[in-house]
Amino acid sequence: MTRLPPEPQTSGAVAGLAVSAQWAILLSGSVVLAALLELVALPAALLLGPMLAGILLATNGGRIRVPRLPATIAQTMIGLLVARSITGDIVVTFVKSWPLFLGVVAAIIATSALLGWMIARLKVLPGTTAVWGVAPGGASVMMLMSGDFGADARLVAFMQYLRVVLVAGAASLVGWLWTGASAVAPAIVWFPPVDWPGFAATLAVAGVSGVIGVALRIPGAALLLPMTVSAVLQGMGLLSITLPPWLLAVAYTVLGWNIGLGFTRDILMHAYRALPQVALSIFILMAVCAALAFVLVRAAGIDPLTAFLATSPGGVDTVAIIAASSNVDVPFVMALQAVRLVIVLIAGPPLARFVAQRMLRG
Repeated sequence: MTRLPPEPQTSGAVAGLAVSAQWAILLSGSVVLAALLELVALPAALLLGPMLAGILLATNGGRIRVPRLPATIAQTMIGLLVARSITGDIVVTFVKSWPLFLGVVAAIIATSALLGWMIARLKVLPGTTAVWGVAPGGASVMMLMSGDFGADARLVAFMQYLRVVLVAGAASLVGWLWTGASAVAPAIVWFPPVDWPGFAATLAVAGVSGVIGVALRIPGAALLLPMTVSAVLQGMGLLSITLPPWLLAVAYTVLGWNIGLGFTRDILMHAYRALPQVALSIFILMAVCAALAFVLVRAAGIDPLTAFLATSPGGVDTVAIIAASSNVDVPFVMALQAVRLVIVLIAGPPLARFVAQRMLRG
């Protein structure tokens, strides 16, 4: 099966409106939807709100698209966000227990790869799309990487964020049952004091590495190269990655628009028809991760909530919030989450190619 091509809508409620009017509708709809999703504490609300607004506009005759440069810059910001999470504590924790970490991560990735192959084999979704859609890494990163490796980023976004919602709900419930109190995200201060030298250095590193990444024409380089360079510089103490909340909000909005505006009614119906199988694959992955958490408890003496949060397949932001508000080993939780993300980034492309080749041979 090949990647589903975009098909512009020729009719709809907004088809006859001027481009400026469509952008105004998109912006206002994004603000409203993101605010509503924030009110119900839905993970990734700042990305999902604009993405939903983009889907609604595109499937009702919208013809606007996000220019390539802003979309590339937004990818670079996400790379910096991932790099910022790779702290010294995480590295130390990984070094202490690396065989355990690699064993758990390998089991999770093997399970997700098998589920992706089954979804592709049953022709629910195309091969590469299925692999990237079930990949247990950061949802926004998987969504961005998938498009560069031949997958349909729209369907990957559908699969990834459905898992984010389900995993976040399960993690929140377990955290509430274990601690007796639900974890609440701290209020966002949109315009905090900024470390201007650190911010300038962050932008300089992002700009130079991002330009080099694009020039190399390597798939995913606009995200991966800034992420790698800034993480190394941060680890060496040469860079303090500074990302103001308002900048991340803009990046999430642009990414949401870039995916949402690519949807068509046919793509939306395809996602709807695949919903039962995709949801089942998510529940299977969650069950396997819970079993691995049980193994950590029995074999390594990790406390149950720490083990459960560490192995949760996605929703890193939500896991971090719950971990920070609970009596758990936070470095262990975040180290396992970070290691899994890095390994998925490395293993994702060859896995996608392998599944695609197997589908062609089959």
